[in-house]
Amino acid sequence: MITTLGLEFFKIRRKNIGIMMILFLAIEMMWTFMAISKTIARYPDQNAWEAIFFSVSSLNGLFMPILSAIVVSRVCDMEHKGATWKMLVATNVGRGQLYAAKYVCANSLLLYGILAQMILMMAFGLVKGFPGPPSGAWLIQFCGGTLLATLAVTALQQWISLAIKNQAFALCLGMLGGFIGMTAGLFPAAVRRLFIWSYYLDLSPVTYVYAEPSGSYMASPASFGTVVAVLTMSVLFYFAGNIHINRQEI
Repeated sequence: MITTLGLEFFKIRRKNIGIMMILFLAIEMMWTFMAISKTIARYPDQNAWEAIFFSVSSLNGLFMPILSAIVVSRVCDMEHKGATWKMLVATNVGRGQLYAAKYVCANSLLLYGILAQMILMMAFGLVKGFPGPPSGAWLIQFCGGTLLATLAVTALQQWISLAIKNQAFALCLGMLGGFIGMTAGLFPAAVRRLFIWSYYLDLSPVTYVYAEPSGSYMASPASFGTVVAVLTMSVLFYFAGNIHINRQEI
C-alpha cells in the first residue's frame, strides 16, 4: 500500500496540482477577507472571529466541491489515458489497492489546502487585530468538519472519475455540488442533510442566526448525528465505488 501510494504522488508530480490548489484557494480567501474587511469597517463591534469562521465555511460549500472534483479528476484521469487498468492484469497490484491509494492521495492534497486555510485565517485575524486568540475548539472543528465533508465528496467524485472515462461528467458533478453547497443554508434541515455538499456548512463551528432587525453569530458544536451521517456517506460511497470499479470490465 505504501509503495502504491508513493507511486501515486510520483505520477502527479508534473500535473501542477499544488499550484492549481494555491490559486483556487487564494481566490476564495481573498474573497472572504475582502468581505470581512468591509463588514468590520461598517460594524466595528462585529464579532470578528465568528464572522471569519462562518464566512470561510460558507464559501467552502462553493469552492471545496469544485476543487475536490478537479483534484480527484487529475489523480484519476491518467489511468484512462495511459490504459493502466490493462497493465494491472499482469502485475500484483490489485484494483482495490490502487483505488485506496488514489483516495488517500487526493485527500492528503486537500488536507494541505484545509490547513493552509486555517493558517491564513489566523494570520488575517492577527493582522486585523481581532480581539483575543481564535478558539482552539473552533479551529479543530473547522479542520475536522471540513475534512469529514471532503472525505464524503471525494469518495463520490473518485467513483465517478474512475467509472466514466470522460472527466467532464465528474467536473460537472463538482460544479453542481458547489451550487448546492453554496445554497445549502436556504434548504430545510431535513432536506439539506441528504446532500453531502451541505455538510461544509453544517459542520461549521459557527452559525448565523437571522433575526429582526439583524442577525447574530452563534457557536455551533457539531452534533453526533451529523458526524455519523457524513461518515456513513463516506463509507458507502467509497465501498460502492470500490466494488463497482473492481467488477468493471477492463
